[in-house]
Amino acid sequence: MVITAGDDVNLRLGVLGQFWADAINDPVADSETRNLFVRRIRLITGGQVAKRVTFFVETDAPNLGRTITTKNITPAVIVQDAFASFAAADALIIDAGLMFVPFSRNSVQSAATLLPIDYGANTFAQSAATQSSTGRDTGFQARGYLAAKHVEYRIGAFQGARDAGSHNQFRYAGRVQADLLDPEVGFFYAGTYLGKKRVVALGAAFDTQQDYHAYDADAFVDLPVRVAAVTAQFDYNRLDGDGFLPAIPRQNTYLAELGVLITPARLTPFVQFTNRDVTGTTVSDERRASVGAAFWWAAHNANVKAAYTRVTPGAAPEQHEFTLQLQLFSY
Repeated sequence: MVITAGDDVNLRLGVLGQFWADAINDPVADSETRNLFVRRIRLITGGQVAKRVTFFVETDAPNLGRTITTKNITPAVIVQDAFASFAAADALIIDAGLMFVPFSRNSVQSAATLLPIDYGANTFAQSAATQSSTGRDTGFQARGYLAAKHVEYRIGAFQGARDAGSHNQFRYAGRVQADLLDPEVGFFYAGTYLGKKRVVALGAAFDTQQDYHAYDADAFVDLPVRVAAVTAQFDYNRLDGDGFLPAIPRQNTYLAELGVLITPARLTPFVQFTNRDVTGTTVSDERRASVGAAFWWAAHNANVKAAYTRVTPGAAPEQHEFTLQLQLFSY
């Protein structure tokens, strides 16, 4: 819904709900954990307050009703995103506030447009140690579009991990992406365009604060093919917290996704693979393989997804997870 109060002033309201039925076995206890819960319930506001000045604010009450040790029926509502943008030109947009740190493609994708049920298991691996919120941090960012919008850059300074007196250096991150076919414009990337665009995107990024360094390389393809459409993504991350963030051991992580939309049936079978390889040990290694399908009842506005995931930890028994999701989205 859009409320207009003039040529340069408007307010847009939206909502995202993702409702889960989930079961995962515990081979150690020889039992199964079952949950019926609200994975995400977000209220979204955005709009324009003046010429070239926009804002985006999103709240969430994640995992409502989920039981881990106790039932999470009264969770705290969090501010998920809260940033303002000033567009001086296509080549220079300034963002300020709480936002996604510009790193891997998967980490800057909208949760409402993902191809599989959720992000990769290691996509936000540095969040806890950098005192971030699911890939988001407070700061300032410059981004823009060059070469007829086929090249995008993002670079920013963020709070990062702070000590008691907030003496630490700031966190710096940057990303560049080249779109070889249709350009992608907007703060959030899409996980799949459902055959509506022809996208081949190559990206690279860095994330650093004092001795902590992380690097990313990724590729994304979304192409219509006759009565089908192919979506594929690959992300490679190299993380090393060193002495500053020892909670992030030196590691390599991988994400691969593939889905084929059968357009007449509005159905996409998909697979997702993730791998975490920690240098010098196998204890913290983990592999996940997921296979499932999405029925796009009304594209991203209303859909149903189901998936089976096999989790193979480096030093623990294998686990099996079954998940069913209903999504409702409007913005």
